[in-house]
Amino acid sequence: MKLFSCPMALLLFLLQAVPGLGLPKDTLRCVGYHGFCVRSKSCPENFAAFGTCAWGHKTCCIDTTSDFHTCQDEGGHCVPPKIKCLEEQEGLCPHREWRCCAEV
Repeated sequence: MKLFSCPMALLLFLLQAVPGLGLPKDTLRCVGYHGFCVRSKSCPENFAAFGTCAWGHKTCCIDTTSDFHTCQDEGGHCVPPKIKCLEEQEGLCPHREWRCCAEV
C-alpha cells in the first residue's frame, strides 16, 4: 500500500503546485483572457459571456468595462489564422489563435 500512496501523493502535489496542469482547456482559455467562471448561464452586470469553463459546465465571463473587449463588440469579425485581414483591430476572439479583423 505504501508503494501506491507515495506516487499518488506526488501526483496530487504536482497537480496543486503546477498552475493550470489540472484545468480543462476551456477554463485555461477563459483565464487567459482575464475571465472568470460562473455556474449560471448569464454573467453579472458589466460582464459578457465568452464561451464556457469546466468542460462546458460553467460560463466564462469577461469584464466589458476593461480594455478586454470582444471582437464583435467592437464591430469586427473573428477569423482563423489562415485567413488574412485587410485591416486588423483590437478585440478578443473565442479562440486564442484567431484574429479580430475590421475587414476580411
